[in-house]
Amino acid sequence: MRVVLIIALVFAIISCKESTKEENLFVFEKKEKAKSTLKKELVDQGYEIFDYVDEKTKDTVLMQQYFIAFLKEGPDRSQDQAVADSLQVLHMAHLGKMYDMGYADISGPFGDDGNIKGITIYNTPTLEMADSLANADPMVKSGRLIIEMHPWWAAKGFSLR
Repeated sequence: MRVVLIIALVFAIISCKESTKEENLFVFEKKEKAKSTLKKELVDQGYEIFDYVDEKTKDTVLMQQYFIAFLKEGPDRSQDQAVADSLQVLHMAHLGKMYDMGYADISGPFGDDGNIKGITIYNTPTLEMADSLANADPMVKSGRLIIEMHPWWAAKGFSLR
């Protein structure tokens, strides 16, 4: 009786492993199709992308070009406190709008009192588009901030940790 139970258990484990292999293959094929669809969509929209193969894991990572706007101290910081506060409210609304529209992925101030006040990472297909959106910020228009824009590559879909 014990032998029959052991044999049945072995067959159950083997059949589970087989279905797991099939399921894993299905999931892999589905991910590859989704990745190729994403790549095509990004290229069609004008984004710069490339595949990076991690030497250690052999995983292929989709890299996309983003644009970092360094928000630097501008030439006109003579506004009184009420105007500066009003500009800050408009600045935050602009950044919120960029995020809601999918053009900005992350923004934030620096924690020191240096010349660079903060950054915004733009998710746009071109430098010109990112620069235009960054320069539409009310703080920039007022001269309180200026923009220094740089292309930046990051893994598509990865989050901060």
